[in-house]
Amino acid sequence: MIIIAFAPNSSKILPNILCKKFKHCAVIVRNENKFTMYQFVAHRHVEKIVLRHRDIGILATYGWHFVYIPRDIKHDFDPDSSWTCVGMTKHAIGICSPWILTPYSLYKHIHE
Repeated sequence: MIIIAFAPNSSKILPNILCKKFKHCAVIVRNENKFTMYQFVAHRHVEKIVLRHRDIGILATYGWHFVYIPRDIKHDFDPDSSWTCVGMTKHAIGICSPWILTPYSLYKHIHE
């Protein structure tokens, strides 16, 4: 199972100007009792953060929204090859649409 996390804020200037409701997205993959969050920082720099169930609840109190996708992560997933957090997320779940450029457009595409 893949969890896509959407954040309402970002420390970067450009997403705060261009993006509407959500400013950042991240991929969370479940490994037994723990979760691994792939946090996009910059091109060729993705942090892997180990989370517990409690940590996801803390993120939810800070306004993060979660979308659960009932499939496994792609076997050729390489988070370091992406240029944006949306590109990394689209590659993880297998979306090839070039028109999805912001976290909010990705959120709307998943919910359709």
